[in-house]
Amino acid sequence: MLGLHADTGYLLYRLGLRSGQLFNTSLQESGLRLRHYALLRFLAGSEGALQRELSARLGYDPSAIVGLVDDLERLGFAERRPAPGDRRSRVVVLTEAGRAFLKSTEAAGERVTDDLLAPLDPAERDTLHALLRRVAEAGLG
Repeated sequence: MLGLHADTGYLLYRLGLRSGQLFNTSLQESGLRLRHYALLRFLAGSEGALQRELSARLGYDPSAIVGLVDDLERLGFAERRPAPGDRRSRVVVLTEAGRAFLKSTEAAGERVTDDLLAPLDPAERDTLHALLRRVAEAGLG
């Protein structure tokens, strides 16, 4: 009997926790956490976003987004700029320092993935990634 390991949802949850722990450890020196990194990665793929958009896309509470953006601004990794067409709103954008920081973390991210997926060969890793991406796109928007 496999117990909890028979439950796919539980396995995904546990692997997500472990991935977060490993990645947080690799970010420890910078003072950032995985939540900061996720926000930076999102901004890197966009022209900027309103805080409410960040909250919706990342699944974080709006009050958490405020603190995360404050942290990233303090480090010079992101900045709030006036939103085009709406003087009351601010768009959060990635700075060059933020891009440089992301680049510096690429190797750490690869190590975390390698550690987690060590039992799988490259073809299995590709298959797992494709399946997880399909599930995430359908379930997370």
